[in-house]
Formats: sequence, C-alpha cells, structure tokens
Amino acid sequence: MPNTLAEARQELALANQIVANEGIIDAFGHVSMRHPDDPRRYLLSRSRAPELVTPDDFIEYDLESQPLRDPGVGQYSERVIHGEIYKARPEVNSVCHHHCPAFMPLLATGTDYMPIFHLGAVGGVRPPFWDQRDEFGDTNMLVVRPEEGASLARALGKHWMVLMMRHGVTVAGTNVRDCVFRSVFSARNAEYQVRAMTVGSNIATLSAGETKLAGQISGKTTGLIRSWEYWSMRVANKTATPATGAKKAAAARVKAKRARTKAKPKRAAKRRR
Repeated sequence: MPNTLAEARQELALANQIVANEGIIDAFGHVSMRHPDDPRRYLLSRSRAPELVTPDDFIEYDLESQPLRDPGVGQYSERVIHGEIYKARPEVNSVCHHHCPAFMPLLATGTDYMPIFHLGAVGGVRPPFWDQRDEFGDTNMLVVRPEEGASLARALGKHWMVLMMRHGVTVAGTNVRDCVFRSVFSARNAEYQVRAMTVGSNIATLSAGETKLAGQISGKTTGLIRSWEYWSMRVANKTATPATGAKKAAAARVKAKRARTKAKPKRAAKRRR
C-alpha cells in the first residue's frame, strides 16, 4: 500500500486505468481515494476518461467536494458522490462510480443483485437500490447537488455497493485496491447472473453465511495481491504494446537483413591477368 502522497497518486491513477481496462468504466465514471494524510480531504482526477488518468491529474477536495485551490481545469460534475460518502462513512477510503454494462439489466428492471459465485460475494446479498426520482423528481440523472450525494450515501448505509436505478453503480472500499476488487468482481457476478437468468429461473445463489465467508477471501488470502498484480500487468502490457511491438519489428528487420547477407553466396574474386 502507498506510504507517501506521490505513491498514493500513482496507485490511484493505476486504479482508474485498471477499471477502464477491465471494462467496468469507459469514458465516464471515476475512482477516488481519501487523502492519505488528511481524512477530511480526498483525491479525484480532473474531468477526463479514466483510462487516460495520470498522477498529475488529481485534484484535492474537501468533504464538501470543493477544490482546495482553483485547479484551472474541468472537474467531474458528480464528485459529490465521493465527498458525501466519505463524510458519512469514516471507514471508507476509496469510492468507484461506474456504469458497467453488466449491471444495466438489473438496474433497468429493479432486479436484486445476488452473489452466484464466490468472488461475487464482495457485492453482498441484495445491496440497496437508490432511485433519484423518489426524492428529486425528474432530473438529468447526474448526481451533482450535495443533497443528492447525501441521499445516495444514506441509501448505501453500511453496505459496500449501491445500485442506482437507470444510472449505474457506486462501490466503496476500505482502500483503493479493495474498491477495485469489489468493482471488478461484482460486475463479473452481475454478468453471470444476467446470463443465468436467460437460462432459467432457478438460480443457485450463495447463502448469507457463504457470502460472509467468501467476502473475506480478498483480505484473508493472497487474492487481492494476485488480482492487483494481474490487472497491473494487463495495463502495462496494453500500454507497452505499440512501442514494444515497434522495437521488436525493427529488431526483426535488422536480424532478417543480416541473415540475408550471410546467406548470399560469395562471389569469386576476378583473377588479374
């Protein structure tokens, strides 16, 4: 885990890139972290696609979701999602908001999320739904006002995930890696659940006891470390592919040219008369 602010920024940038690379987030959505040195602040990128986020993109916010200083760049309009959850839940140190396609059938129909495989336990059993329309009527669906963020935080309660009707999902974690783990594997579970629903109505789900025990896997085994290393490697490979490929191609061309040169028959020297 990061020991300095610089390391924290590096890890948070990688977290944004991972959830994008794993198909949880596309051009929209964001991952934040509580400031490692001041629990009354948090870090969130400037407004840009998560896959492009770098350590230099983060803005420091207070829990009212106001920047500590004018960043001079565009900001995410839904940052109150993060600020209000940090305000309500002192044990939460990272938040991810996404619109993963795997969840959309559940969000459109109000179907409960149920863990159907062991890693899906990180989403809990029947996590709460939140419908912005209930309190605020017709909106553009963005959570931009503090009172809207506070309402979402109340719906989340002591859970680690809240489903936002016709919108997306918000996931909380004890740290950045935990939040990413929950975001990725809850989305995998949602995908499997929807697929299972197309096969039949008798779906085998984890019991409450199984969910509790399986939900501890990431913290009591090397599962979280292994997953983070794997996802980090996938991001690194994707990032390095063009440059690495070009270098390999250039090296291959040089090697082939040398091979052709060696293969050419040597011409006999002309005799001088």
